[in-house]
Amino acid sequence: MINKNSTASKDKNHFKLTGFTSILIGGYFIISGYILETILKGFLIDDNPMGMLSAEIIEIVAIIIIFLVFLFSSLALFFSGKRNAKKQNNQLWNSLTKKATKTYLILVFLIFAILIFLMSFGKIDSITPIFLTLYAILLFVLKHKKRKNIVVLSGLSILLAIMCFLIPTYWASSLSILGIAHVAYGIAVRE
Repeated sequence: MINKNSTASKDKNHFKLTGFTSILIGGYFIISGYILETILKGFLIDDNPMGMLSAEIIEIVAIIIIFLVFLFSSLALFFSGKRNAKKQNNQLWNSLTKKATKTYLILVFLIFAILIFLMSFGKIDSITPIFLTLYAILLFVLKHKKRKNIVVLSGLSILLAIMCFLIPTYWASSLSILGIAHVAYGIAVRE
């Protein structure tokens, strides 16, 4: 006779935004915000090599940087999930992790589609606030039932989005603050 409780207890979502994973993702946000700000400031200065590039190339570089942030963040989540599953002697891919991965990929694709759409229509000032809003939605949708404190990161992301709508030049600081919040969350919430 198969014990249904033992198989149900192994059905866990191993992808968790805690500890070192959150610290890494925060670092990625801080570094990408700094690189993007440096590139854009260099684009505006005549003697800087970035000033020689066209606006289209700068947009492509920005999209590549954002893509790399999501790629490295996804890899950090995957490897920590794999480590958690191995520690608990569970399979990584179960019904909950498959569902979470599918939802995550759909939301990331939606974020990129919206950001590229905004860039193609020249809505540069609204890219960061829209990104922060969509990121808040991503965090809220993927939160664990046990971990309701991730809503704090989601709420902070919404507040930073509002600040960016009101003060468009606040975008780099918002990304840095979100990165610092991820690092602090990773230090505070460990498993």
